[in-house]
Amino acid sequence: MPETSVPAPETAPAPQALDPLHLVLDSSGVVLVVLLILVTASFAVWLIWFLKSLQIRRLRSAQSQFEEAAQRARNATDLESIARQFPSAPGARVVFELSRRREQPNLSAELLMSVAKRAIVAEQQRASTLMPTLSSIASSSPFIGLFGTVWGIMDAFLQIGVHKSASLPVVAPAIGEALIATAFGLVAAIPATIGYNFVDQRIADLLGELETSSETWVETLAADPRIMAAARREV
Repeated sequence: MPETSVPAPETAPAPQALDPLHLVLDSSGVVLVVLLILVTASFAVWLIWFLKSLQIRRLRSAQSQFEEAAQRARNATDLESIARQFPSAPGARVVFELSRRREQPNLSAELLMSVAKRAIVAEQQRASTLMPTLSSIASSSPFIGLFGTVWGIMDAFLQIGVHKSASLPVVAPAIGEALIATAFGLVAAIPATIGYNFVDQRIADLLGELETSSETWVETLAADPRIMAAARREV
């Protein structure tokens, strides 16, 4: 009699791995997009922090050298000559702006101080490049992660409805994705907040030094005979 083949018993599907790496790689479409956004934001945070730290260190070094040399300036000509030796220093650019404006007639010390303040604002804008991006990542990353968390919880409830079961193998992957999204949001937001506060404080320190020194530079330039003669004519 013919032999009958016995069908092999069906093997149960292998359980899904729940370690963080597999949860990220096996994430559903929306959660995966959220994770990619947060990973990109996290890399951007460290890159911006690194670039801004280099920039502020370079500016502070150049400013320190310029201020040390500017202390030896006895008149406006000496100060302008020293500024040309350190063109990358924020203070030197302020002096350049003051020197350019002091060629105008009827220029008083008060007007020179206003010019200095406008030049300092320009230096603040230069030093604050990319800071809004860092602030935006710090404030928005937790909410992006929260969106991925909410979506993962919704997916968990949908899985319960499909499988008619709330067992751990059914809901664990979706809940794991949700928690991973929350973690990624915090991983991007926490360094962004720390980095923003760190760099912002260093910028504030630099601007404070610049504002204090600018008063001395204005006095030196205002002592120029042409400006003093113009002030006497106004009186």
